[in-house]
Amino acid sequence: MKYVIIGAVAGGASAAARLRRLDEHAEIVIFEKGEYISYANCGLPYYIGDVIKDRNALFVQTAASFHQRFDIDVRTLTEVTAIDPASKTVTAVHQTSGKLYVETYDKLVLSPGAEPIRPPLPGIATEGIFTLRNVADTDYIKGFVQQKHVKKAVVIGAGFIGLEMAENLHDLGLDVTVIEMGKQILAPLDYPIAALVQQHIRSKGVQLLLDSAVTSFEKYNTGLKVILKNEDTLDADIVIMSIGVRPDTKLAVQAGLKTGEARGIWVNEYLQTSDPDIYAVGDAIEFTNPITSKSMNTYLAGPANKQGRIAANNIVLGNVQQYQGAINTAIVKVFDMTVATAGTASKNLSNAGIRHIVSTTQSGSHAGYYPGARQMNIQLAFSPEDGRLYSAQIAGFEGVDKRIDILSSVIQRNGSIYELAEFEHAYAPPYSSAKDPVNMAGFVAENILQNRARFFYWDQVEAITENDVLLDVRTPDEFEHGHIPNAMHIPVDALRENLHRFDPDRKIYLYCQSGLRGYLAQRMLQQNGYNNVVNLSGGYHLWEVCTAEKEILIKNDVKQVELI
Repeated sequence: MKYVIIGAVAGGASAAARLRRLDEHAEIVIFEKGEYISYANCGLPYYIGDVIKDRNALFVQTAASFHQRFDIDVRTLTEVTAIDPASKTVTAVHQTSGKLYVETYDKLVLSPGAEPIRPPLPGIATEGIFTLRNVADTDYIKGFVQQKHVKKAVVIGAGFIGLEMAENLHDLGLDVTVIEMGKQILAPLDYPIAALVQQHIRSKGVQLLLDSAVTSFEKYNTGLKVILKNEDTLDADIVIMSIGVRPDTKLAVQAGLKTGEARGIWVNEYLQTSDPDIYAVGDAIEFTNPITSKSMNTYLAGPANKQGRIAANNIVLGNVQQYQGAINTAIVKVFDMTVATAGTASKNLSNAGIRHIVSTTQSGSHAGYYPGARQMNIQLAFSPEDGRLYSAQIAGFEGVDKRIDILSSVIQRNGSIYELAEFEHAYAPPYSSAKDPVNMAGFVAENILQNRARFFYWDQVEAITENDVLLDVRTPDEFEHGHIPNAMHIPVDALRENLHRFDPDRKIYLYCQSGLRGYLAQRMLQQNGYNNVVNLSGGYHLWEVCTAEKEILIKNDVKQVELI
């Protein structure tokens, strides 16, 4: 049996290694158009930023070590230019020698990955403008930064890679500006969680331009000018293009393989393409989202590696394992903060017509009396019928990683928020609280479903009328430090003796700093005959951050209108 794999990074290398473990006697050939195989894509920004000092640490395997350990014929710098499913052959060209030849296969694995988007903007080919996708890109960027002694960097695109590059360039001492066409960073997030991270980025002295687009580039003296749609210009010594990627389907289309609605290579539940002898894995494929049932792509290393293993199992053992899809669990370090997401964001649930409830809680990363506790915000989206958990998003500092993994596991198993309330965690003061942030998020969601808690949201504050009551239940010092306009102030501890001040027929909008005291006030009022009471989800803190970010967007829009 002869297996051929096209692409030798995450999915392809995993498939090749698994094929060998399952079939010691097969002939296995793996083609990689680049110079390196099985390298750590996700570590590339950190090598540029000198966090990872040793370049060799990026390589999980080399072509030589992969061949020695697995007896696999690894052909780097060799690009497959065509697939002929009828004759079960591939045509390949060695990029250095130019040698063109044909290779046969019994089973083929496609793992071509994704390609960075480079829009045809005027001046985009100017020296100093880079994309970051592979080791060669990394070497070019790192060499350019060192040799040109760059001082100013512009990063275009505020996705995961763009923000990692912004942080690492900033840590090298560069003046960094991030430009994002959308109205928020990190498109998989909902706006409130993104807003928390945006504030943190701005606090680091990084200029963040949202709802902005680049129209062209110009060479200027020894550097570049970046021209924006509002006709503003930015000076830069280096530009990193990070506006996204798209599935590399060129070979698949040429071979007549089916592509899908998400413009990726179509695969069935066994990761088999429309040709039964060709399987596909990684960034280039699309599959059914287990939450929305719509076609989707995922550009994450974790799913790609797992897909490679599953495809190999099915090739050797005969379609024995179904791929269950991915819920896009992801995490990123953004300066001192960590932000993570799993499942389908509220905005995307709404677009898919899936009814859901959103709740946001704020909890300490560990026991408050133990030094170093930091606050984390957890947003859940869940079904109003049975509490099925659809998504979780976290912005915080310490301990975000372990909480998102817990929540991801529940989402992946179609579990509910009731599981969160009962989740048994390892507790000691340096690591958690007796009621973990995951438990607290579950408690709040459970209270909503049991109609003990009702919420309103930061973007609904403006709809409160003079016939309603807006009540701040924080301390006097907190109220003086800042409050929502037109709010009445009664601390929660003084609320019982002030119940006579409220009309039971008027709607009462409560808020505290993060939501807990507002909930206590809500329960107090509800059990004293005030039935139309709602509490601000995420509290004053989240409202303050979201409105501040919204004001920045409004000012930017006004500026653009004035220029037009």
